[in-house]
Amino acid sequence: GQTDAPPPTRPSAPFNVETIATGLTRAWAVAFLPDGNYLITQNGGTMRLVNPNGFVSAPLAGVPGVKTIGAQGLHDLLLDPDFARNRTLYFTYFAPPPGEAPGAWPLHFLYEDVWTKSLAERRLLNIGMEKVARARLSDDNMRLENVRDLAEGAERRIQLGRDGNLLVTGADRFRFYDSDLDGNERNTVLDLDERRNFTGGVIRVGRDGSIPKDNPFLGRANVSPWVYAFGLKDPEGAAIHPTTGDLWVVDHGPQGGDEINIVRAGSDFGWPDVTYGRQYDARQTDGRKNVKVGTGNTSMKGVDEPIYYWVPSIGPSGMTFYTGDQFPEWKGNLFIGAMPGQHLVRLVLKDNRVVAEEKLLVDRKQRIREVRQGPDGNLYIFLGTDLVRLTPKR
Repeated sequence: GQTDAPPPTRPSAPFNVETIATGLTRAWAVAFLPDGNYLITQNGGTMRLVNPNGFVSAPLAGVPGVKTIGAQGLHDLLLDPDFARNRTLYFTYFAPPPGEAPGAWPLHFLYEDVWTKSLAERRLLNIGMEKVARARLSDDNMRLENVRDLAEGAERRIQLGRDGNLLVTGADRFRFYDSDLDGNERNTVLDLDERRNFTGGVIRVGRDGSIPKDNPFLGRANVSPWVYAFGLKDPEGAAIHPTTGDLWVVDHGPQGGDEINIVRAGSDFGWPDVTYGRQYDARQTDGRKNVKVGTGNTSMKGVDEPIYYWVPSIGPSGMTFYTGDQFPEWKGNLFIGAMPGQHLVRLVLKDNRVVAEEKLLVDRKQRIREVRQGPDGNLYIFLGTDLVRLTPKR
């Protein structure tokens, strides 16, 4: 019952797809400013202001240097709950190493040129670092001020926990440990602290950069004090459940194994020891296919099971719970963008279980990266290179 849920008994009613702005290449995240404008990030390292009439500004000044390589770059954006007064925001990015100019690098510098080296050699490489930062948006919305890095080790999605701390998801950092990507296939379990530090997961950090006193691994000298949960591969979507306050994440697996997980302090989701996916065929230099990951098992004692998963992969990204009034039939549903799947996923939930799945916008044949509910109760998504709004048909 964890996959292939049936369609809902009542499909979604027709809705409008209204284009707000176009030409937003590599757009990643959107935030809704109190003045009615939108602030967006683009993976290549730029933030821009978009107004409701479709105007797209030049890149904002003051954004720190970003290194774009593979899936790494400038990612999520979150406004402080007191943004209207303090103009504070939080964002995630991949920083180049000291002395290296910001910019884009070919994919092989992160993958083939890394995993073909021994672990000892890899530990001498400094290709950059995942970071979460805070800044002040200037009064005219045109620059970031007082930029400060808060933590390292994660650079995907940011959510604000009910306790006021930041929960930040980060992708697997295979370069720091012996992973399956380096061809070292195994059926034994990896060192637990290695996985806590370097597999994809969630870090928890105070909005002022402090380490929360109840982070789960503060008593372990070999684990980063920010680590909150681990064992994910690439958690590209995250949302706080509107009732329970739990963090939900959608994890982008390899070939299959996309998972929805509920994150709690100390959670272990198993990567790369257990997964529903398989290694990428394209990465197998000997031409093999369907090569197992880790132990080849889909479950293991001590590992949290996903509440839902996809095989084959849909390539999930943005994620939001719908709580608005514009679409009463959607209230309480979970929405997820599918990139190579090229559709918007609507999941009907009951008691933390997926009971129905509907594919929307299939006819558009566009990658969907971001999914967020706006303050007006409508859904906003990145549909290809467009920022669009979904509104009900009256």
